[in-house]
Amino acid sequence: MKKILIGTHNKGKFKELAYLLPKKLKKVSPTSLNIKSPKETGKSFISNSKLKVKYFSRFVDYPVISDDSGLCIKALKNKPGIYSARLAKKHGSFFKAMKVLLKKMKNKKNRKAKFVCSLSYKNKFGKIVTVQGNLYGKISTRIFGRKGFGYDPIFIPNTKKITFGQMSRERKINMDHRFLAYKKLLKKTKI
Repeated sequence: MKKILIGTHNKGKFKELAYLLPKKLKKVSPTSLNIKSPKETGKSFISNSKLKVKYFSRFVDYPVISDDSGLCIKALKNKPGIYSARLAKKHGSFFKAMKVLLKKMKNKKNRKAKFVCSLSYKNKFGKIVTVQGNLYGKISTRIFGRKGFGYDPIFIPNTKKITFGQMSRERKINMDHRFLAYKKLLKKTKI
């Protein structure tokens, strides 16, 4: 069975990418190989996803896929952006980080936001392909739903009336920023 390393320690991201990837591939996690995370020193989602795919591919001789993603809120100058996960770590959890963001958004009229995902794929020959998917929406007024992970319970995609935190896993995975990036990736490479 052909293998692919999904370069993330985030269980939610791992599950979503495993769901999107072809069934015929055996999905391997860095945790199962005792590989730690690299330092994210990039200044953009794209540079971080490239950095991760290069790092993780040093440990295996088969394809690797890595993702860097986050929430960009227009009224907060596109923050937390590439620091989305680090903001949650700083406050102790995504739930606490969402409360902090909602407090900052309290008197903001513009609630526009986007989820961004940059995916990098390195094939067994060492070629790297990087793409980015953006999903536009808005920030809800409070935390809604317990599904999904990360900032899903405060993000309402355009054309929808509920947050990702209120949607079924399948519905969310088949429309989110990771899905959009993955569709672009499939146009550029064979996985």
